[in-house]
Amino acid sequence: MSKVLIVEDEIAIAELEKDYLELSGFEVEIEGSGKDGLTRALTEEFDMFILDLMLPGMDGFEICKKIREVKNTPILMVSAKKDDIDKIRGLGLGADDYITKPFSPSELVARVKAHLARYERLIGSNAQENDIIEIRGIKIDKTARRVWVNEEEKPFTTKEFDLLVFLAQNPNHVFTKEELFKEIWDMESIGDIATVTVHIKKIREKIEMNTAKPQYIETIWGVGYRFKL
Repeated sequence: MSKVLIVEDEIAIAELEKDYLELSGFEVEIEGSGKDGLTRALTEEFDMFILDLMLPGMDGFEICKKIREVKNTPILMVSAKKDDIDKIRGLGLGADDYITKPFSPSELVARVKAHLARYERLIGSNAQENDIIEIRGIKIDKTARRVWVNEEEKPFTTKEFDLLVFLAQNPNHVFTKEELFKEIWDMESIGDIATVTVHIKKIREKIEMNTAKPQYIETIWGVGYRFKL
């Protein structure tokens, strides 16, 4: 049974999220303060974290940052703020997804299931030999989930790595943002594909010499993106 930690100071919302997740077969724990939530996240084993943005003691951004320093466990950020800057900041710190209040409990459950299913497939690989992709100075070790650019290792979040691998394995193919969202996040875009744009930007910052003139991931204006050989 997958174990989820909800860090949320609004108890009514946390209990509602917990009820729906438990009905779907998850084991759920709740923490109401940021500091207590971070302590449990770092010292206990959970399969996913749901972090509210505004928390007493420590906000969701800081918790996300500190979790990402030591764990690749999926993180879903929750906020009442609809500003894109908050979404961009959260995803930039390593969150896998961002959902804005109010949202339907069924949407929350769907997103949790999608992230967990993908993460479990990734860590469940039993490959004996490392699967390597090498393209013009970029080396991607799919088995170890590590990336080197001109022999310098670069840190990648779970979704950044997945997106880079998918594009690199399908070079010269133009994908729309909707197609990439569905492939990497295992769900329909639900009208919000800013997540893809943010992740492409973060990847470019790590692999491109000049992000204004990308040599690997090209923007095809009005369509989407492609990885150029």
